[in-house]
Amino acid sequence: MTLDEILKEIEKAETIVILTHESPDGDAIGSSLAVKLMLNKIGKKADVIISEYSRLFEFLPEINQIKKESNLKNYDLAISVDCATLKRLDNNEYFRNAKKTIVIDHHGSNEMYGDLNFVNPASPACCEILVGMFGYYEFDITKDIGKCIMTGIITDTGGFQYRGITPETFEFTAELIRKGVDTSDIYKRTLRTKTKSNFELTRRVLDRLELLEDGRVTFTYINNKDEEEVGAEPGDHEGLVEIGREIEGVEVSIFVRQKENEDAYKISLRSSEYVNVSDICLLFGGGGHPRAAGALIQGNLEQVKDRILKEVKKALK
Repeated sequence: MTLDEILKEIEKAETIVILTHESPDGDAIGSSLAVKLMLNKIGKKADVIISEYSRLFEFLPEINQIKKESNLKNYDLAISVDCATLKRLDNNEYFRNAKKTIVIDHHGSNEMYGDLNFVNPASPACCEILVGMFGYYEFDITKDIGKCIMTGIITDTGGFQYRGITPETFEFTAELIRKGVDTSDIYKRTLRTKTKSNFELTRRVLDRLELLEDGRVTFTYINNKDEEEVGAEPGDHEGLVEIGREIEGVEVSIFVRQKENEDAYKISLRSSEYVNVSDICLLFGGGGHPRAAGALIQGNLEQVKDRILKEVKKALK
C-alpha cells in the first residue's frame, strides 16, 4: 500500500526535489540519480540538491545536473533517499517546506520522518530497494539507471564483502550486467581509486593510528589543518575509517574528522563481528548500520576521543 501511495504522490506532483544525507557516499549519490533518471523516464522533472560530493562519482550519468541550491523553496514533493534522520538530511529545509514528503531508506535507525516511509533494514543498500520498487511499478531499468544503482550496491556492500548481502543482491547484479552495466569499472572507480589528497590523508591516518583495548580498538583522526595542507576536496576522507578494521583482531575502528570551523568532530565507526556501532552513535544523535555508523560530537579532540572510547569499551565483550 505504501508503494501505491508513493506512486500516486509522484504522479500528482508538478515539482519534485530529491535529497540525501550530508557527505554522501556512493549509495546516496547513486540512489539520488537513479530516482531522478527514472522520474525523467516517466515524464517527471526533478531536482537533485546536494551541497558537495566526491569527484570520484563524476562518471555517473546526469551528475552534472546536481544543484547546490534551488530558487524554488516550496516543492510539491520532496523525496529523501538513504538518510535515516531529518537532522542529517542535507538541505533539509527543502524537505520541511515541501507539501508532501517521502522517505526511501535501508537504515534500521530510520526515524520515519516522511509523510510516506518505505524503509527496509534488511536491504544492504538503498539502491537495492529501488530495484524492487521499480520492478513493482513495472518501470524498465535502463543502462544509465543501472549504472547508478550498481554504484550504490557496490559501495555499500564494500564490493560484496559485508554481511547483510542477500541472494537478491546477486540476482539484481546479474540483471544489471545483462543490461550492459560494467561492474568491474564501477568497482575500480569507487573502491580502488584514490585521489592524491586521499593518499596523503591516508599516510597521516596511519601515522596517528593507535591500537587500544588489547588491540581490539583502533583510533585515528584528521583535522582541518591536514585537509588544508593536502588540498582535500569533498569526499577525500572516504574509506579512512576502514584502515583500522583491516588489522587482525580489531573489532572497532574509530575515525574522527574535525568539522570545518567548529570545535566539533564527525565520528565514523566500523565493527567487525559483534559490536553494534549504530547503537553507540545513536547515543550522540547519529546512527547508521550495526557495522557502520557515524555521528557528530562537540568538543576538542581529546574530549571527543574520551567520550567515544568510553562507549566503545562498554560494548566490547
